[in-house]
Amino acid sequence: MPADLPSAEAPKADRLPLLAARALEKSYPTGGGRTLHVLRRLDFEAVAGEVVAVVGESGTGKSTLLHLLGALDRPDAGSVLYRGEDVFGKSDEELASFRNREIGFIFQFHHLLPEFTALENVAMPALIRQQSVREASGRARALLSALGLEDRDSHRPAELSGGEQQRVAVARALMNEPGLVLADEPTGNLDTKTAERLHEEILHLSRTFDHTFIIVTHNLALASIADRIMQLEDGVLHRIETAEG
Repeated sequence: MPADLPSAEAPKADRLPLLAARALEKSYPTGGGRTLHVLRRLDFEAVAGEVVAVVGESGTGKSTLLHLLGALDRPDAGSVLYRGEDVFGKSDEELASFRNREIGFIFQFHHLLPEFTALENVAMPALIRQQSVREASGRARALLSALGLEDRDSHRPAELSGGEQQRVAVARALMNEPGLVLADEPTGNLDTKTAERLHEEILHLSRTFDHTFIIVTHNLALASIADRIMQLEDGVLHRIETAEG
């Protein structure tokens, strides 16, 4: 990893939660006067530097949960605390600034802007934050180098492989040094070998920079790198015990 990217290696034991969800509820009308209860008084905590995988059947609400934890949507009831502060006490404008500053998002489809280079795509969150082009470009270049893309920074998305595009998306998610990174099926479109490399890089980034990763996935190999595996079922999370305990 480049020397100008700070590392944080504090132990996770006995640390206060970076993120805490309390009694989250979310429902959607389904027609005919019926209501689909997706989340039911769901509780969840994660500490800095932790990798948590969330698994479950399709349609159980995993993406809904991620959207609430990332303040992309508001719950019907309950709260999400980030560093002890209720994020839904903020206005929509304040939430947009909070997401840009504190949360990185990685999706199954990378959503890179096709007319911009890899470097420009990675730098975009910092430029939105009104950081100087020089500062943003320097950090973007360092992140691309950390992910093995130092010779691809001038390439546009169409000139990159699927794995390279997704690693650019990971770099973009980390651009503003967020405490929390939310990933929704980040390797769903990748072949097995490329996905395995990205799994290793996600774990390394978490351990090196103390980012908290919450990963929604159907990929058991990806889930296996996590410190905890949680299953979403009937609107609540249950921990799945692994061989390591």
